Amino acid sequence: MELGSVHAKVDKYKEILSNTKSYRQDWHDQLKNKISTTLEKMIKETDLQAKVEVQDEIENLEVIMLSLGSDDSGIAEKIPNSNSKRPFIKSNGSLIFQQLFNGKVMIMIAYPFIEGYGQPKPPRMVEIVRPHELTEGYMIRYFSEFLQDVIEWEDYDDDVPEKMGMSNPIGFKSQNIITEEN
Repeated sequence: MELGSVHAKVDKYKEILSNTKSYRQDWHDQLKNKISTTLEKMIKETDLQAKVEVQDEIENLEVIMLSLGSDDSGIAEKIPNSNSKRPFIKSNGSLIFQQLFNGKVMIMIAYPFIEGYGQPKPPRMVEIVRPHELTEGYMIRYFSEFLQDVIEWEDYDDDVPEKMGMSNPIGFKSQNIITEEN
């Protein structure tokens, strides 16, 4: 039987399975603590109102989040025939480090959202890395990206149309000038 390149694929498959075991061991031996400690340090040094949350109910699919928490959004629904109001709660966003099935780590940003006010924006997947690639420098970069996304969400307006998915804005100073000849 001539298997040719199949041997190389079998070797690659075995290597990947071995890597998964190694990555999972790295997570438990050091990475889980490193992520939590680094996030706590960044919170403390920046005086950011945030907390680190660990979700470890499912082994080898654990999550570590830097959460900005939730609070009253300042928006409230008036209850008819009453002086009462029901406040809308705002989730302030999270930076998420999730262990994947293969032991790699996915970094995501969960955007702020206000309950009852539209649909939450889906989380943005920033990157997937191997445990040894997740250095303090990368975590600082992810933290900075997270803060930038939250700032843009909180300061939402139409000053920068391309960021809101509009590549051809219409308006006074747009390049799409309509003349009588068109």
